[in-house]
Amino acid sequence: MFRKLLPALLASAVAGCMTPGAPLADRGVESVNQPVLTQSSFVVDMAAPGGVLPPSEVTRLDSWFQSLGLGYGDSIYVDGAYSDTARAQVADVAGKYGMMVLPAAPVTAGMVPEGTVRVVVSRTRAEVAGCPNWTVPSQPNFENRSMSNYGCAVNSNLAAMVADPRDLFHGREGTGVGDADTAAKAVDFYRRSAPTGKEGLKDMSTKKDKQ
Repeated sequence: MFRKLLPALLASAVAGCMTPGAPLADRGVESVNQPVLTQSSFVVDMAAPGGVLPPSEVTRLDSWFQSLGLGYGDSIYVDGAYSDTARAQVADVAGKYGMMVLPAAPVTAGMVPEGTVRVVVSRTRAEVAGCPNWTVPSQPNFENRSMSNYGCAVNSNLAAMVADPRDLFHGREGTGVGDADTAAKAVDFYRRSAPTGKEGLKDMSTKKDKQ
């Protein structure tokens, strides 16, 4: 009699733990450990009388970029009354880091002082918070849910490797112009590359020769 009641008691216990109508976010193939986008802005005002940065300010701007560790995921803007004139000088300095100056500077706190330009660096980063995540035991798993750590490794590596983290959240708009050379670049590289095994297997040993 006890053996017959045991499955029913287990089913009742599992059903009692579930909230009716509650969504099960970890029941599908998509992980709940997803990259989260964070954005921060860095601002510096540079003296630019007549829209021209003096050599001392160009050197200071270069040092500022270096201290920020300027790189992919950063967007550079120039704001102020003389921004159009000074943008070329800022672009020259940013080019040393492989970066470009973008138009339409974001809104920042305070007015740009007279005779100066404001350089804004908007930094975007993506990371998967809370990983590794072993908060939920793998067993027992009566509801066939995904493990709590599912997706941490893949999504964390993807967030660390992507050049522009914003590409993880929305695609880039097309220019309306198609380039066949760009589309076939990967295929052409594959065809021109020599097979890796064309020289055959090499006789190698990891053991050190005995003296």
